Amino acid sequence: MELNECMNFLLSVTQNKVFKYFSKYLEESDITPAQYGVLNCLWTEGKISPKRIGELLYLEAPTVSGILDKMQKLNLIDREIDPNNRRNVLVTSTEKADQIRNAIKKASNEMNKHVLQELTDQEKEALKKGLFKIIKTELSY
Repeated sequence: MELNECMNFLLSVTQNKVFKYFSKYLEESDITPAQYGVLNCLWTEGKISPKRIGELLYLEAPTVSGILDKMQKLNLIDREIDPNNRRNVLVTSTEKADQIRNAIKKASNEMNKHVLQELTDQEKEALKKGLFKIIKTELSY
């Protein structure tokens, strides 16, 4: 198979390119794309568990834990014991994180606009639809 026909190659190169580009946009807010994902979950869902963050971002528990540890040190999130179940932890965004919300939203919108600028509206929708289908497909190893 030609490299340009390999889905792993195409998706990896594309993801790396977009990741680097988005990282530059987020530098002003001093966060990473992974931290953006967590904050987006919190702003959308409110107080949620690390497990739920992992589900929403398709990340394993140790990865989520590492991201949350760094974010807590940066005062971007708070963790508290769930009053309804003391074995659970709930995560919320801090005032510091909420203050950069608009800048992050703008960075995300600008990044999408730039990355997708060469695509027609129909191509953008087809791309998103195709990527979501891949995300939802169960791949056995």
